[in-house]
Amino acid sequence: MSPVLAEMLWRRRATHDSQLADSNRKVIPMAKTLLTVALLCAGLSLQGTGSAQASSDASQPDQVIQWNRTLVQLLQTPGAQPATVHPTRSMAIVHLAIYDAVNAIRGGHAPYVVSHAPRSASPEAAAASAAHTVLLSLFPNQQSVVDAKFQDSLTQIGGGRHVRQGIRVGEKAAKAILAARANDGSASIPPVFVPQSGPGEYQLTPPNFKQPVFTNWSAVLPFALETGDQFRPPPPPAVTSPRYTTDFDETKSLGEINSTTRSTEQTDIGRFWGAAPVQNVWNEIAQMAGMSFHNSLEQNARMFALLDTSLADGVIALYDSKYAYHRWRPVTAVQGADSDGNPDTTGDPNWTPLAVTALDPSYAGAHAEISQSAATSLHDFFGTDRADFSLTNPSLPGIVRSFQSFSQASDEAAASRIYAGQHFRYDEEAGQALGDVVGNFVFDNILEPVPHRCPSAQALRRRAHGRRAPARRG
Repeated sequence: MSPVLAEMLWRRRATHDSQLADSNRKVIPMAKTLLTVALLCAGLSLQGTGSAQASSDASQPDQVIQWNRTLVQLLQTPGAQPATVHPTRSMAIVHLAIYDAVNAIRGGHAPYVVSHAPRSASPEAAAASAAHTVLLSLFPNQQSVVDAKFQDSLTQIGGGRHVRQGIRVGEKAAKAILAARANDGSASIPPVFVPQSGPGEYQLTPPNFKQPVFTNWSAVLPFALETGDQFRPPPPPAVTSPRYTTDFDETKSLGEINSTTRSTEQTDIGRFWGAAPVQNVWNEIAQMAGMSFHNSLEQNARMFALLDTSLADGVIALYDSKYAYHRWRPVTAVQGADSDGNPDTTGDPNWTPLAVTALDPSYAGAHAEISQSAATSLHDFFGTDRADFSLTNPSLPGIVRSFQSFSQASDEAAASRIYAGQHFRYDEEAGQALGDVVGNFVFDNILEPVPHRCPSAQALRRRAHGRRAPARRG
């Protein structure tokens, strides 16, 4: 492991747990909270006991959460965005725009791009306008859906000068974020992957032997990291090593489609975490956590911005690792083990995993990295790992996964890929280590608290003489 990665991984929460003065990391017990996440094939929906603040309608969550639901719905719509653009990029752009719009009005934290706006502007209108503007740019063929949601938001918020100001603030923040990401490398054509020969080398996988995905993504400009390889994991274990042999045997036994050693619960876990995009699941977990912790509008804006920036940068770092090491998947490893040079591994040319193998190299594991990045981000934000919640998916009736912490869910998401025959344990451990360090780095380096704005000398003189500033037209 690189010295930088090792240092940041093993320090874990030492500094974070001693810095809980920030109100956005308040500790509120969640032992009595139940979050139920229903993962739908056309989008994710939630039911839970929490209630949100900062909404003009008591029956509605705030504008940040409403627009997050719209974002997830669009991401689940086939063809809504290019298949070569990773969804976490869209998530980060939307939520950074919302954050900058709200924070420019309310203040309290460092901007990402846009710093100041009239304090009289409506932050709810700014959030809705920022999301609307970004989504129209990222999903132009979904304009009817996006426009309809914006009109719904304006009906809830109302009208007036402060709303018009807020709309302009949101548009400005959105355009600034979009401009900042215009040449980030995400539009480049993914290069064709040419497999190398030899034990451990990634090969195209059955049943269709398609090209791997996101071969260009390690070169995309990160949102907060310095470079995609900043925290590159150490190399995977040699194919002839004892560690490789141990992990090989585990996945060969537990991950086979008709395994007799995998328990019924492990089978449920393997199927469950592969039933929906894992980044969408974590956005929905965050959504309900924000509601259950009674986050304000600005707190939700910052929470999602930190979360989705961590997810986006973690995925860039993840693909750096995958294509730096191009390690083979278990299906290739097990079927070809008799010629891998390791006398302690035994091949099975008919071995088939529980789930169809994902289209990219194995190291590091994506579910592990994304889930740990999310769990770390939420732990850092709330100042606690504790959260009781349950996850369900209507496509898997009868399966309910229940957790008492963000990290417990992350650990299960990582283990699920072993049960599904997708990864070896060393893939998942590297993914979790990478996710942890990325999540902490993002939290420590962007959108950090800043001192409250001090009144200007002119404002103090007006206050002392009881005069108000001249009214400005909205």
